[in-house]
Amino acid sequence: MAFASLFSMPVVKADDEEELVDPQAALREKCQSKGHIESLYNKYQECNDRVNGRSKTTETCMEELFDYVAELDHCVAHSLFSKLK
Repeated sequence: MAFASLFSMPVVKADDEEELVDPQAALREKCQSKGHIESLYNKYQECNDRVNGRSKTTETCMEELFDYVAELDHCVAHSLFSKLK
């Protein structure tokens, strides 16, 4: 007896009438405009410009990137799950 015949997987279909919108993308745009998150993004961009302007450097912008993404995700997490269906 085949494994697939023992367990049936539910089929999920999206409604064709309604266009699906990712709530996380919308919330990220909203959170990016907050002052402290915008300043973290600017720090990341400054670091990125500095690193790209040099030919030989061991500097990376991983710390700035992680700080920015962590704060952005923290902001989004407050209201993301209440918007999911």
